[in-house]
Amino acid sequence: MSSTESPSKITLRIEEHPDQNDLETVRQGLQTFNESKVEAVNHLSLEILLRDEGGKVRGGLLGDTYWGWLSVSILWVDESLRGQGYGRRLLRAAEQEAIRRGCHSAHLDTMSFQARPFYEKEGYRVFGILEDVPIGNQRIFLYKQLTEKPLHTSTR
Repeated sequence: MSSTESPSKITLRIEEHPDQNDLETVRQGLQTFNESKVEAVNHLSLEILLRDEGGKVRGGLLGDTYWGWLSVSILWVDESLRGQGYGRRLLRAAEQEAIRRGCHSAHLDTMSFQARPFYEKEGYRVFGILEDVPIGNQRIFLYKQLTEKPLHTSTR
């Protein structure tokens, strides 16, 4: 909003199916602001898929790397393959790729009915818990340092 625009001309509305270009405007606006304060985000998505011999997806890890961090959004292994080391292999492959990309740490979250013990065995430490997500459960936030120290430092 320019200094000559009247606030009464601005509208706020919840939109169920906004135009993708409008969403990109919001993302780009925040990215531009962030990059005026700190180094460029260097955001890259990271997708690792676990497939059977027929090519069917049986698990995977979805995440991103940015600002020296690996962010794991989803790690899933088909029920029939659990307990056979595939989750560990997916997580370690993501961590290795993150280090290759210059990341020093990783973060993720899990639910109390999901995989907290698995992540803790892999060296992740809890840094926050939200209670009653959903009611009677917890959303647990964890992180892990991947390298001894950050591989690069900001010049700002």
